[in-house]
Amino acid sequence: MSTVEETYERLKKVNEPKGYFFSNNQQMVMDLIEGLLTNKERYGYMCCPCRLASGDRDHDKDIICPCDYREADVAQFGSCYCNLYVSKEWNEGTIPHETVPERRPPEKFFFQWPGSDA
Repeated sequence: MSTVEETYERLKKVNEPKGYFFSNNQQMVMDLIEGLLTNKERYGYMCCPCRLASGDRDHDKDIICPCDYREADVAQFGSCYCNLYVSKEWNEGTIPHETVPERRPPEKFFFQWPGSDA
């Protein structure tokens, strides 16, 4: 099992060349990575720690980190929904730090198990 620090280094190495940086808020980043690892242990995949996962990989595939919404969020706001991944400009403070709205469709917020009557 990876530690938070090992995961940090691995994700940094993979994402920085793509233009995605970790937020300068080191404690928040480490807490979010810890949440990713908790979700990996819980569900078997690292889904976004800022969103409610169902435990069904197919249903949650859009929120497996990096989520499907990261690219658009960083392009528009300089940060992903969690503020885990940010642009260089966001870290430098040359663009405003706005709240990133949820892009996940509302129908994905809740999961109905197959065969349930709910």
